[in-house]
Amino acid sequence: MALIQLKNINKVFPSGKTEIEALKPTNFTGEAGELIAIIGPSGSGKSTFLTIAGGLQAPSNGEVIINGKDITRLKEKQRAKIRLEEIGFVLQSSNLVPFLSVKQQMHLLDQVKKNNLSPEKREQVYHSLGIQDLMTSFPSELSGGQRQRVAIAKALYTDPSIILADEPTASLDSDRAFEVMEMLRKVTTDNNKTTIVVTHDTRLIDYCDKVYRITDGRLQEEMASLPS
Repeated sequence: MALIQLKNINKVFPSGKTEIEALKPTNFTGEAGELIAIIGPSGSGKSTFLTIAGGLQAPSNGEVIINGKDITRLKEKQRAKIRLEEIGFVLQSSNLVPFLSVKQQMHLLDQVKKNNLSPEKREQVYHSLGIQDLMTSFPSELSGGQRQRVAIAKALYTDPSIILADEPTASLDSDRAFEVMEMLRKVTTDNNKTTIVVTHDTRLIDYCDKVYRITDGRLQEEMASLPS
């Protein structure tokens, strides 16, 4: 079952008297239970792809279909609802509220969305990410790696069907990065989610079902090597 589809999308930005096609015509499908990597150098179009897939910006042409619904035809308020209910974002900046503790960061999500993770499942997430002892800490008291792990927990907290992660392991050491990928893979397969990881780190592709490389705005599928 396809949870996310991009149909012939592209993205064009004006540049003086000319235009730059940051993302060339692209087709993409993410099935339930798939962990997918998008790899490529800086400036290749990875972030453009991810923000369009997540409804944060509209494509210049084409359709973005989330759980069978074309979100490019929706009003912004409706797209925001889809983002809240269906998509969990893990951003490079961690995107934490500076004056809220880790526990308050999570509880804030309960104010805007129902049917989040059960207490038992959220504790499992906290333990897997190693943040169970950080719940009373504020972002300024956390290391970069700790903030990133909290951001991942926030993305999982709302139990989204689609997880979009922009360099989720960039601030983590190798051991913790591999643990995070193992957890993302388990969450994805056990709960029939689709997870898309944008990364520079080719070591992470061993955890993925599919690997796409993007170069100069052109997306192409490569072979993935799955763990035994």
